[in-house]
This record gives sequence, structure tokens and C-alpha cells, in this order.
Amino acid sequence: MTQPIHIVLLQPEIPHNTGAIGRVCVGLDWPLHLIRPLGFHLDDQYVKRAGLDYWEHLNYQVHTTWEEFLETVRPDPERIFFLSTHGTRSLYSCAFSPGDVLVFGSESRGLPKEIYDQYAERLFRIPMPGGHARSINLANAVSIAAYEAFRQLKATTEITC
Repeated sequence: MTQPIHIVLLQPEIPHNTGAIGRVCVGLDWPLHLIRPLGFHLDDQYVKRAGLDYWEHLNYQVHTTWEEFLETVRPDPERIFFLSTHGTRSLYSCAFSPGDVLVFGSESRGLPKEIYDQYAERLFRIPMPGGHARSINLANAVSIAAYEAFRQLKATTEITC
């Protein structure tokens, strides 16, 4: 894979979720982008505890706004995947490519309204066939989506059962 997948957290609130997501990014060697405001300080003990000794190896950037992220990374708009319970298409219908962007909203609010309005056709969901869950934990959602992208891009050529 020549380009990594970019993991983007829009206004994350819970430090241990971000730490766990950072650990996933280290494991995949993919960058993590955090878009302000953050609900914690990056030196927060909970971020570090969840990331354990991996945090120093994390390639991450903090962006003030979504627009700043777009200017910095310059992703193809057709290769941005927003994960949301409001998505109408399944994550598993996506065909991922190197350089793609996976975007996740905050734990309590999800994605900002402007994102829903501007990128309505780019909203995807993680199927949840159970009748009682509204959503799943952010760190779990990132793990599911990231490893599905990894599976499509790399795992089937490197790992055999």
C-alpha cells in the first residue's frame, strides 16, 4: 500500500476512546487526524493510558477546523467515507483504496450538521441488526471500519489461514 488510510475524529470528547483509536492507528501504521474542539488535553493521562506505550509512535495531527484538514491533506472528495448511524449504505458496500479517509463524529453528537448536509451521499453505517443499540462505542466503530479497509487493501495478500 503506497498511501495510508487517514482516520479522522471530528471533535472527539472521551480521552480513552482517542487513546484506543491511536493505538489502532499505530498498529496499522495509519495517521490519525483530530479536529478541534477536543474534549480533553492530549497530555491527558487517560489518552496515554489507553494508548499505552504506543502513543509516542502515533503519526497524528491536530487541525483547528474541517476546512484546515481538507487544505492540509487534500483528499479526493469521492474518497471520503463518513461513518454515522444516519448513513443509508453499509460500510461493507465500500471498496476502499489507498489514500481514502474515514471520518467519525463525536461520541455524544455524531457528525456536525454541516457535514450531514454537505456530504449526505458519503454517509455510511456499520450494520447493527440488534434491535436495542442506537450506536456502538467510537473506538469500536473505528476499529471495525479501519480493519475492514485494511482487509480489503492488504490482509488478503499477506495473511493466510
